Amino acid sequence: MTTPAVAGPTVLAPAAAPRRRAASGARGDHQALHDAWEDRPGLGGWIRTVDHKRIGVRYAVTALTFLLIGGLEALALRTQLAVPDNDLLGHDAYNQLMTMHGTTMLLWFNTPMFAAFGNYLIPLQIGARDMAFPRLNALSYWIFLLSGLFVYTSFAVGEAPDGGWFAYTPLTSSVYSPGRNLDFWAIGITFLGISTTVGGINFIVTILRMRAPGMSLARLPIFGWTILTMSFMIIFALPAVTLAGALLEADRALGMHLFDPNGLGDPLLYQHLFWIWGHPEVYIVFIPATGIISTIIPTFARRPLAAHNLVIASVVATGFISFGLWVHHMFAAGLPFLVASFFSAASLVIAIPSGIQVLAWLTTLVEGRRPRLDPPLLFALGFIVTFVLGGFTGVMVAVVPFDQAITDSYFVVAHFHYVLIGGSVMPIMAGLYFWFPKVTGKATHPWLGRAAFAAIFVGFHVTFFPQHILGLMGMPRRVYTYGSDLGWDWLNLLSSIGAFVLAAGFVMVAVDLVLSWWRGDPAPDDPWGGETLEWALPSPPPPYNFAAAPVVTSPRPLWGEPEAGDGSAGDADGDSGGHGDVARATGHPAWDPVRVPVPTIERYEGEVLDEPPHGHHRAVLTSVLDATDVHVVTMPGPSTWPLALAAGVLALSTGVLLRSGLVVGLASAWIAWSFYRWHREAT
Repeated sequence: MTTPAVAGPTVLAPAAAPRRRAASGARGDHQALHDAWEDRPGLGGWIRTVDHKRIGVRYAVTALTFLLIGGLEALALRTQLAVPDNDLLGHDAYNQLMTMHGTTMLLWFNTPMFAAFGNYLIPLQIGARDMAFPRLNALSYWIFLLSGLFVYTSFAVGEAPDGGWFAYTPLTSSVYSPGRNLDFWAIGITFLGISTTVGGINFIVTILRMRAPGMSLARLPIFGWTILTMSFMIIFALPAVTLAGALLEADRALGMHLFDPNGLGDPLLYQHLFWIWGHPEVYIVFIPATGIISTIIPTFARRPLAAHNLVIASVVATGFISFGLWVHHMFAAGLPFLVASFFSAASLVIAIPSGIQVLAWLTTLVEGRRPRLDPPLLFALGFIVTFVLGGFTGVMVAVVPFDQAITDSYFVVAHFHYVLIGGSVMPIMAGLYFWFPKVTGKATHPWLGRAAFAAIFVGFHVTFFPQHILGLMGMPRRVYTYGSDLGWDWLNLLSSIGAFVLAAGFVMVAVDLVLSWWRGDPAPDDPWGGETLEWALPSPPPPYNFAAAPVVTSPRPLWGEPEAGDGSAGDADGDSGGHGDVARATGHPAWDPVRVPVPTIERYEGEVLDEPPHGHHRAVLTSVLDATDVHVVTMPGPSTWPLALAAGVLALSTGVLLRSGLVVGLASAWIAWSFYRWHREAT
């Protein structure tokens, strides 16, 4: 049910006196609300949950598990390459591990990990109680999990994908790869595409329609802008790789010859489909990473992000330009030089918005107060250094002659990892440390976090910087061994040593987070002095997030107007090296943001958010641009049908893999029944 829209100033006027907190964490204050939103205990509640916070944590734990698996695969690869003429892995095992390492890290770790941050944080940052489509959110997670299990089942049956994480045709056709190895890959990619696409749609609707009253698009937190941009990129880019996987399987299973030149097909068609997704995918994981950095740096610098609006414009521009880069990966494919020149220009132009963001972060740090080097900021600084170095080599490979010279060499491997690990994994580590106290209510161990950062930063550069030199020396990618007379010995050994140091750093992060969650000291609700709405809630937040809708009047709802200093005083915490030094060094008076209360609204023409109907939830819906027209909407509660539908898709994928019409028919019937029951239960 909905109520008539309440527009204009009426919406932004609280019905009661403004509260100092957007929602109370005391269970007794909102017992009925707590009972309505809290999941049932036990396995039933765990399966049925649609709570965005629990789903976000599940995304994170599952994605980090895939990171562990992909990391072990990488260690096996680097151990094989540590010395020449090594026979630890045969060529078949090496191809399988290389394929699954790349596929896992890009598709089952990087993108889902940012979905984890988005799931947990976006409703909290925009003042919402849940995602726009809670059950669709649960479906997205279950498909992500089951698709990963489906692909990794290939190891159990001895037929893991072995055609490279890009699965180029014609080598992945049934003629050259007759087993089921590539069937697992093609079906799994198509399976996963459902999860990522519906997740992107859910984020778009949530951000555009579920924002708190008064949170216009101009007041949307910058992390929300990056998730919104990422989501639009997903719904335009993901169908291409989903189609590529589906057509590859149709080629293999039905003999359609779509990519076979002997059957009037074209193998370059597959490359176009793959890279139309593949290069935007680099920015799909980079853009939300910049949102994390743009949230952490102002918090530690104690000043608003420099050039805030220009940074947002740069984020959106990056999303647009990224769709004009895919031939960047095909300069050696024999395309006309005029075509390549356009994509070369676009590959150079995209460095401009990225450079704007880097300059904004550095300016914020320079003009802010002297920050404390806690793990979130250390990983953020490590990201800036590593990504800038990766950006330099990115400009190099955008030059067509140079790209043709180093195509399929280890120089490309090094560049790719500098961009992806520097551009996504380090921000992920920064975000984990930054929001861990909010998610768990526990504090991490700063000394262990700093040691982990040192191992990850040093290990990363020792691992991948020598690979630039190896590529220039002629070492091709995707080789499982090499001769001792080529001069690659010591650089490969150094790279392999660095890989183990890097792995040790990730182990330290895991130990720190697990021990802190298990036996860590209690953390305050806002240990960092953040500027966004999630820091106004208890840690961890209550099931319903906000008992009353917060009213937002600023892009930084928890920070008031700055108090200008004259440069003579120390920091508020007594640190004598604070904003006085910054003011003298930069000529700009620094300040500590003023903490302000957040006003709330509890009633809309008789609709009270504290009294949801039994079995359903209540939430606030606002207008797209200015978030002033307000509706109270009833949302569906927990359900088993998202899992049932995902299980049906898994059964359908298994039927296609086994070429079993019976299994495909039964799975299709179960999917139809699940859709019907889902609809019936929702109404």
